[in-house]
Amino acid sequence: METGLLFMMALKKVQITNNSVDLNESKDNHLSIQLSLDGFSFCIIDKNTNEVNLIKHIPFEKSSSTPEKHLKNVEQIYKSEDLLNKNYNSVNISHVNDLATLVPKPLFDPNHINSYIKYSSKTYQNDYIVYDEIENHDMFNVFIPFVNINNFLLEKYGSFEYKHFSSILVESLLNTYKFSERPHLFVDLHKQHFEIVAIANNKLVLYNSFKYNTKEDFIYYILFTAEQLNFNPEKFELVLSGSIEKEDAFYNIAYEYVRNIRLLENRSKYSFSDKFGEEIKREFYTLLNQY
Repeated sequence: METGLLFMMALKKVQITNNSVDLNESKDNHLSIQLSLDGFSFCIIDKNTNEVNLIKHIPFEKSSSTPEKHLKNVEQIYKSEDLLNKNYNSVNISHVNDLATLVPKPLFDPNHINSYIKYSSKTYQNDYIVYDEIENHDMFNVFIPFVNINNFLLEKYGSFEYKHFSSILVESLLNTYKFSERPHLFVDLHKQHFEIVAIANNKLVLYNSFKYNTKEDFIYYILFTAEQLNFNPEKFELVLSGSIEKEDAFYNIAYEYVRNIRLLENRSKYSFSDKFGEEIKREFYTLLNQY
């Protein structure tokens, strides 16, 4: 959708539900939540059958510009979404922001986590900084979570696990593609930003997050990244996930410049009813892989 010079995906509310399941019975269910400044996503997974019973995304009418506004947006969702106010067997949270940086394990010291992130993100003295371990891949992800939202959710659920969404993205892709013979660029596209993960020679060679306004911005950052990594556009494979389909302008412009391109295949460990199309599994890739 073009509006003046901007080219961005429209905000949309998504709900996909397996109607044959009684979601009011929550004691054996897992709840996954993904928090971003412009929306709130969650899914419910039956822990007995390993089936995804619901995926829902609720965009905020106005993106959160302050921590206070973000909390207010989340509080409004909890007033209208009865399912979020039930008791769950387990809960986990992922935070979507650009306040994160990856650190190789040999260079990591938990006593100095403030020093890692200050070079890639603007930080303040009272920021609460934490880290995820990217298991089996010798790296840590240092990040700043939405602390006030965590505190709000702690009151709701008593306890939960939380991570940065990029930890989930990087770990999932490395687990699946680490031993691929050709270099790969993975692009996970969202409404106002996208993430690039580069894997080559059995290791992660780059992770970065980019803000964009136009489809030209989108392809520029992809080609610039490939050039900096000496990835030959005739040989590397570009794999796209997030809010993207073959019919849209982002896929088409990438197809013009990159020889090998495809959409991310669903390799989920969960089962889905027929109501959950491949585009839904691709759009909510990190949400579905965080548990």
